[in-house]
Parts: sequence; C-alpha cells; structure tokens
Amino acid sequence: MKLILMGTNDFVVPVFDALRMKHNIVSVFTRAPAPTGRKQILTPSPVQVWAEKNNIPVHNKIREFEPDGADYVVVISYGVIIPDDILSQSKFINIHPSALPKYRGPSPIRTAIKNGDNSSAVCLMKMTHECDAGDIYMCREFDIGANDTNETVENKVSEISIEMLNEFLANPENYKPVPQTGTPTHTKKFTGADEVIDWSMSPVEIHNLVRALGAGRTKINGTDVKILKTKIENGELKILELQPAGKKPMDWKSFVNGLRGAEIKFGE
Repeated sequence: MKLILMGTNDFVVPVFDALRMKHNIVSVFTRAPAPTGRKQILTPSPVQVWAEKNNIPVHNKIREFEPDGADYVVVISYGVIIPDDILSQSKFINIHPSALPKYRGPSPIRTAIKNGDNSSAVCLMKMTHECDAGDIYMCREFDIGANDTNETVENKVSEISIEMLNEFLANPENYKPVPQTGTPTHTKKFTGADEVIDWSMSPVEIHNLVRALGAGRTKINGTDVKILKTKIENGELKILELQPAGKKPMDWKSFVNGLRGAEIKFGE
C-alpha cells in the first residue's frame, strides 16, 4: 500500500520502520525541530532523523499535506492538530496507547503509570476532528508491571502497534469501526512542576511518579536532586539512582557516603 506517516516521538520510529519494509511510504509529517538541552540546540525529531536517513520526503507543516494517492495516513504520537479540511482528504487512522475512551489526550502512558494502573491497551481507530474520539477498528490489552517505566511501556506499545497495523493493512475490509463506549477521561501534558515530590505521598505514589515521569525532583539535606530510579521493598521506598544538581547520576550508596554520616532529611 501507499502510506503517509505522521509522528514525532522515539517509540514511533520502530513502527514506521516496520511499515517501510512492507509498504510504499509516500511522505512523512513530523513536528518541526525544537530547542533541546542546556544550549537549546535546534534538534529534529527522531522521526525526521529516521525519514531523512531513508530518503523519505519530510514535512514540518501540516498545511503542506497532499494525499498523493495514499491508501491510508497513519498517525502515531504526532502532537499536531489536524484540521478537518485535511482529514477529509484521505483515510486517516490513528494508534492511541490507552483503552479508549480512557486517557484521551497527550500523555496516556505516563498517566497510566502515575496512577498505578496494572494494565492498558493499544487502540487503532479512525481519526475525527475530536481528539482521540474516533470509532475503533481494534484494541489490544497489555500488562504494566510494577517497575515498568514510560520507556519500557513505550517499547511494548511499539511492538503491539506493529502487529496491529500489519494485520489491519493486510485486510482492512475485515475490520469494521465500532463507536467508543463509556465516559471519556482526559490526560494533560506533564511539566517539570509535576516532577516535584510531595513527601506526604505514599511510597508507591512516589515510585509511580518517578517511573512515569522519568525523575522526581526534591531536596535532600539542602541539595537539589533528581531521583531517577526507585523500587518498593517491604512497603518502603528505596532510592536506587539519583542526580544531584550539577553532577552526574549516582547510586544511593554513593550519595549517602557523601553526606558523611549526617541525618538524611527529605524535602529540606
């Protein structure tokens, strides 16, 4: 089939590469290069890097869309609102990593982990003007482990997405879209403020925050730190890895050794 692909994030790349092996990719749409790092260097998205490596035409503006005879437009974690007049020009299908209508919006994986969910799903659906509200072609559940992170869950979603898209695109006529049922819930875009740890939270809630957002920000004995990895052991929170401000990541034992026997004070 002839496909147009739209996506931005890392976990999309393996899915798009699998589609490239079986289909003719007409063009790729991704978000424009954005400033990253301390030096705010303008950096193209992982999808753009992949497309350019494979000599596939890349567009950063949705208004540049042309159907180009594509059978389907596949959208995964694009992060750009697609206007109705463009949606009407082709068959748009979307991968969304939640059990819709639960967790519509920009952060379904992080929200599921932060909430302590032990399962989620990947849905393949028609795209409509309303965000993540389209009729569903298929939905596949998967488990979320107690120590899964955003990265490990994204890897699961990539693998499942490849399977689902291969099945669908092989015989699209076999799949009839079904309307979503139930009360929708919505996610938000997380910011640095969401990483701040409230030490009145339970150990499990703090663990979930760290594994969902990739870091929990706090003070320990007056030092700003990012807690990078934790686990729950006998109901208690164990810090495995952290990064003091201006320093490289280190394990908990090394950090404690640097305190030279001082009483450990969290949040101070």
